[in-house]
Amino acid sequence: MQKKSFNELGVNSDIVRALSKCGITEPTDIQEQAIPIIKSGKDIIGKSKTGSGKTAAFGIPLLDSLKHSSNVQALILAPTRELAVQISGELEKFGKYTDLKFATVYGGVSMFHQVRDIKKADIVIGTPGRVLDHLNRKTLKLSELTHFVLDEADQMVDMGFIKDIEKILRYTKKKKQMILFGATISHEVELIRRKYMNKPFVAESEVHVTEEYLEQYYYNVQKQKKFSLLVHLLNVEKANQIIVFCSSIRTVELIAKNLKAQKIKSGMIHGKMNQNKRMSAIKEFNNGNQNILVASPVAARGLDIKNVSHIFNYDLSKDPQEYVHRVGRTARAGESGKAFTLLSSSDHPVFRQILQDYDLNIQEVIIESFPRVDFDVSSAKRSDNRFGRSRGPRRNSSRSNNSSEGRSRQRFGNRRSNRNDSKPSEGRSRSFGNKKSRPSSFSRPSRNKNPKSSKVGSTILNLRSR
Repeated sequence: MQKKSFNELGVNSDIVRALSKCGITEPTDIQEQAIPIIKSGKDIIGKSKTGSGKTAAFGIPLLDSLKHSSNVQALILAPTRELAVQISGELEKFGKYTDLKFATVYGGVSMFHQVRDIKKADIVIGTPGRVLDHLNRKTLKLSELTHFVLDEADQMVDMGFIKDIEKILRYTKKKKQMILFGATISHEVELIRRKYMNKPFVAESEVHVTEEYLEQYYYNVQKQKKFSLLVHLLNVEKANQIIVFCSSIRTVELIAKNLKAQKIKSGMIHGKMNQNKRMSAIKEFNNGNQNILVASPVAARGLDIKNVSHIFNYDLSKDPQEYVHRVGRTARAGESGKAFTLLSSSDHPVFRQILQDYDLNIQEVIIESFPRVDFDVSSAKRSDNRFGRSRGPRRNSSRSNNSSEGRSRQRFGNRRSNRNDSKPSEGRSRSFGNKKSRPSSFSRPSRNKNPKSSKVGSTILNLRSR
């Protein structure tokens, strides 16, 4: 089926002209589905992966539906300050030739300028906490609101914002258009749909990165050797821009510090950094001044981080969904990418869950040897907060990479795919199904005598202990 143009979707010519100035000349799949629904005034749930053009999918018809007035007509909630700033910047570019006004509100900065901007704004973009602050201070009124947008709704639920969202909704009138976007629809998001939405239409494009563009690999490695393997791979992989994901703030800080000790230039971003430092780190990475960014999962959702060729998962979050969001930072807009996951024993349970929940082809790479480097665990503030869904009591975690991992090994993979991928720069890859591996001087073949096999969906898990 031939794609429709923005003009054919009924988008105002001034907005089409602004889109053209931004290099956006034809709609993506999610935009083609969502724009007509939103323009018709119906409630909508949009589901698509990061990088699919979600902001434009709801932003374009929103700009097209509004005219400047003395009241706030639309509220867009985002889970993080960075995403709120990004959405605001995109809408200002798309609405360049309109007379609509915008206000961006988030915590950590003075409210003075925000109050001034809100008084003139047609559209307010903000984080739930700061929006509630303004509502409580009566510096923001939503009595005339006609459009309510939740972007990255699943992440907002994960971060515990569900009660704040419901409090904000109580300040709005019942008759309004509800627009909800996210990569997945959790039980809590389903509750919002049932309680606050009116027979919403669903617009859904491809939620996961396709295997045509994304190569995925994993290494089984003892925890005390994990950093050495990371350094080795960073040195041998021919990469443009790299994100190294870590599941705790402490690990982000440790990895960034130890990379610096190895004379490997990198930036870092995590949720405890102040706003200016986080935005500066993203800017440095996007500008190419840093080609390695060590990140907590705050960077995996929604943020405009450009030209990422490689993802390294230093460890895994407790939430299986997080893996999909992390690897979704590469292989975007038709470009190819690679994702490497370093597995020690504590990562195996969630990795098995990932393979059960998602139909993925992740190949194992077995590497015989690599140089050992020092890993200094001192002078890092302890913070074992995980960025998964679980918000219960803190589990016991290792203080360093020096704890013994034992000798256990596990095999993971996917039965369905028969495609011969190009291999990583060293090691021998192995995946389940009909994949064939290409030998390398760094590798030895993977042997699997007397495996125990367990089939879950289309995924086979072979488990062998040494």
